[in-house]
Amino acid sequence: MRTPILPYLLLAALLALPVSCRQKTDDAAPTANDSLAARYASAQAELDALRELAELDRREMETEYEDYAEQYRVLRVQVKDTTLQRQLEEKEREAQRLLAELRSVREGNAAEIRRLREELVTVRTVLQDYVRQVDSLQRRNETLEAERDEARRQAGAANERAEELTGERNRLSQQVAVAARLNATGVSVTPVKKNGKAATRIKDVKSFDVTFTIARNSSAKTGNRTAYVRLMKQDGTVVAPAGSFQYHDKSIQYSAKRAVEYTGEDLRVALHIAADEFLTPGRYAAYIFVDGQQIGSGVVTLEK
Repeated sequence: MRTPILPYLLLAALLALPVSCRQKTDDAAPTANDSLAARYASAQAELDALRELAELDRREMETEYEDYAEQYRVLRVQVKDTTLQRQLEEKEREAQRLLAELRSVREGNAAEIRRLREELVTVRTVLQDYVRQVDSLQRRNETLEAERDEARRQAGAANERAEELTGERNRLSQQVAVAARLNATGVSVTPVKKNGKAATRIKDVKSFDVTFTIARNSSAKTGNRTAYVRLMKQDGTVVAPAGSFQYHDKSIQYSAKRAVEYTGEDLRVALHIAADEFLTPGRYAAYIFVDGQQIGSGVVTLEK
């Protein structure tokens, strides 16, 4: 409960009394002097009490102004809105200004004390309004942050799911590609003499016959294909290079090729490679390529 302004009014009235009314009179009768002294003592005691009460009230008002200024500062630190920060800073300075005015008020200035008390009520009311605003903003921010975190969580989950689906799609594509890949079985590399019979000695070899079967595959695409045979010497060179084709983004030589029509069923393929060149004893490997992939291989070893 606030101390009423009455002590300041009484204090001001008592201080305004003429000094002659508050002193003993030597010319008065002893009885009158005693009575006047008693009244003066009583008035002085009341004046001292009012002064003490007024000082306590002033100190309480100062404490409130200090508290309100500090609360404005705390609110200003809490908010992020620059406009609201400026408003709170202005109110903080106003509370500090009023506090300075209160500390400078002369004793007994009841009118000024009354004004500063009214200002104090206004400062308190405005502060309460700002407290409600800041509290509302904080609750709103908490809601928005929760919504943002949930949106991020959902977005992260969606991204993870998208990555899972992409990975699954890639795995399925790889499985389909593997399933659709052609395979050459029964690869045979036969050295041939000039008379067309099989040769066993290197000096008799004039050509090579390479035969194989493109195995049945219901998952593979049907239609025209080109089969390439790359017959390699043991030194890494190609026997009878006849041209080149693309393999893993580079061009490599082949010894023979043949166009075939694949229907999805077993397809027997034979290629002939002329060997009008110097051949050395050793290992000769034939590699079969279709659709840019190696689908099989076969080996033969020739002696002198």
